[in-house]
Amino acid sequence: MLINCVAYQDGRKIADVAKEDISLYVARPECFIWVALKEPDEAELQEMQEEFGLHELAVEDAHHGHQRPKIEEYGDSLFAVLQTVEVTGEELRVGEVDVFVGRNYILSIRNLTEQGFANVRARCERDPELLKHGSGFVFYALMDAVVDRYFPVLDALEQELELVEQNIFKGGSARANIEALYALKQKLMVLKHAVAPLLEAVSRLHGGRIPQVCQGTQEYYRDVYDHLVRLNQSIDALRDMVVTALSVNLSLITLHESENTKRLAAYAALVAVPTMIAGVYGMNFQHMPELQWQFGYPLSLAIMVAIDTFLYRRFRRTGWL
Repeated sequence: MLINCVAYQDGRKIADVAKEDISLYVARPECFIWVALKEPDEAELQEMQEEFGLHELAVEDAHHGHQRPKIEEYGDSLFAVLQTVEVTGEELRVGEVDVFVGRNYILSIRNLTEQGFANVRARCERDPELLKHGSGFVFYALMDAVVDRYFPVLDALEQELELVEQNIFKGGSARANIEALYALKQKLMVLKHAVAPLLEAVSRLHGGRIPQVCQGTQEYYRDVYDHLVRLNQSIDALRDMVVTALSVNLSLITLHESENTKRLAAYAALVAVPTMIAGVYGMNFQHMPELQWQFGYPLSLAIMVAIDTFLYRRFRRTGWL
């Protein structure tokens, strides 16, 4: 579906363009055209390929989707795959934005993502001096918007970890805590898979041999790279915290089991003493002098109570009961 198709010259919008007239504006060296599509079919992609002369391998990747984030050069043009990550309920929804960038055109295609880039277009149109940089600046603006949307996702995952940590120390279900931590770890891996490959790709846009379409905008891509570095470090730190939380949860389980074991051992000792005394006098030997004592029975009970009372107080003092 075609969202927008607009031509710009000297940093200002000059016309909304029909699809069949795209080639007329692409042929004009003084302007560039910005086309936005949402979940196009094969016929629409084929039409865009003919209008812009897109490389067939890049078009094939855009059609099949589910690509690893990357930025590839095809002659004097670029093809970028960016992953979008959105929080939907308790799950993360992963989408994809494919961007074709040429000297005087930019084509953005979004799949499986509801949040569009109308605000990016409005931001670019409000600053004609920057929009004069052409498709290279628009590419930066799109990438910057995608990267900035990772930060709220990371914040949501940090809050989720805080809630799990509170449940751990409040004595919540150990199994539920472990399941929540593993689910959180999986979400962090989803975000990591979106950020880490892009970090490597963007590093080539501001240092070394700069692609032709990015000339003059290196400092903007360096800013995106800095954001990606922060995100990558924060994700790694949060993953370490999840691992630590798992270890703490398992340690608390072990501690709880140890407390139960000590408690059971203490109760077993309280039962064992009377059992031992009763067992001794339950033997059927004939020559047991105490069996003829008048006060043997109450004395045995008194000894049992006295020893159990002594043990009970000692166990209480040491924290076993």
